[in-house]
Amino acid sequence: MTPRILIIAGSDSGGGAGIQADIKTVTMLGGHAMTAITAITAQNTLGVQAVMPVPADMVLAQINYCVSDIGVDAVKIGMIGSAETANAVADRLESLNVAIVFDPVMVATSGATLADPATIAAFARLMRIASVTTPNLPELAALGGEDAMRAHVGHLLIKGGHGTGRIVVDRLIAPGGAEVRRLEGKRIETDSTHGTGCTLASALATGLAAGMPVGAAFDQAVRFVRLSLLSAPGLGQGHGPMGQGLIGAGVTTFAAMLGED
Repeated sequence: MTPRILIIAGSDSGGGAGIQADIKTVTMLGGHAMTAITAITAQNTLGVQAVMPVPADMVLAQINYCVSDIGVDAVKIGMIGSAETANAVADRLESLNVAIVFDPVMVATSGATLADPATIAAFARLMRIASVTTPNLPELAALGGEDAMRAHVGHLLIKGGHGTGRIVVDRLIAPGGAEVRRLEGKRIETDSTHGTGCTLASALATGLAAGMPVGAAFDQAVRFVRLSLLSAPGLGQGHGPMGQGLIGAGVTTFAAMLGED
């Protein structure tokens, strides 16, 4: 059966991150993407110009109508929009027995703030129900650091792209605090980095929806991000979009490319 992934996230009008990056990622990996849009943004590669949250009851309606008809094998949560929506989504997802990947989006690649303090405080509920939480290094620090997060989440995927040096280190921490996976790769020098976090979380959710163990899904997700960076079309004047949909000629070609950086 085709893996069914429900994406709860904001829309990026420039197509680089958010729902747009999620759909491309899920599709390239052979899944079916459904969406519950939490916010509408006006943005391009230079930054976010405006944000309009979608009311929580409308977010829930999108979730309910997808789940009741099509069903769901995994959920990916990105930009959540508001504290009210975060709590409403947590209430709804608690009853679903599926993998949940939470990307605690706070700041866009351009530097724009995408979550206010009340929304960030509500992240705690989403982290408690998530199978995997995927902070980058600044998000990890804002949420209390690695030790604090280890005590309150399932698996923790720490993204290393915001680190320094020529080597990027991505780590997978199991519940209880043991590091169970680590991937190191040469930093890809490019400005086309908009949507890396969204892409990683959606790729991870797609792997889990397909029945992969979390370690294998982690490996696939990191490699998919690297291939997307290498395939970026070079659009825009700022932080450009990645090339999720430009990897090879389709899913079969991508499967053959997995593992090649």
